Amino acid sequence: MTCYDRRDLGLLLLRLGTGGVLAAHGTQKLFGWFGGHGLEGTGRFMESVGYLPGKLSAMAAGLAETGGGTLLALGLATPAAGAAAAGGMAGAAAVHVPNGFFAQEGGYEHAAFLGLTAAGLAVTGPGRLSVDHALGHVLDRGWMVPAALGATAAATAVVVGARNRRLRRKAQGEQETLFEE
Repeated sequence: MTCYDRRDLGLLLLRLGTGGVLAAHGTQKLFGWFGGHGLEGTGRFMESVGYLPGKLSAMAAGLAETGGGTLLALGLATPAAGAAAAGGMAGAAAVHVPNGFFAQEGGYEHAAFLGLTAAGLAVTGPGRLSVDHALGHVLDRGWMVPAALGATAAATAVVVGARNRRLRRKAQGEQETLFEE
């Protein structure tokens, strides 16, 4: 008989809490659940903050949050799940950076916390109270952690970088228009 220790219980609680919040947040984007706007509304918002095409960006963010969150909660494919969720939250944090750190001011506090917790779970692993453990960690190998986090970091850098370039070009164009008047 296996005895679970407090580390396993702590990881289970972190996974369930973080994964549940991420999954709920993602379903707002994908399905309009919990007061969300679904793909159409979220797509329009994504375009307004520089992520193009908006609907595809909404789907990618929704899948990263819903899928990553659900897998984290289950403790299944933990490196990929944590990396996907962390990447999605990095994209969200980029939107909120101009508002400062604290969430009450519209800042990036919440997105950063969820992303860092998801990345931490990817690195730490799911613990013994997980589907990964039950399956013999076939989807949770040591080499998968840097591979998943590295691939996600590269993709996130490309997406957020393209968004930031679009926003800079737009701001420069608006500034040039002001000087022409």
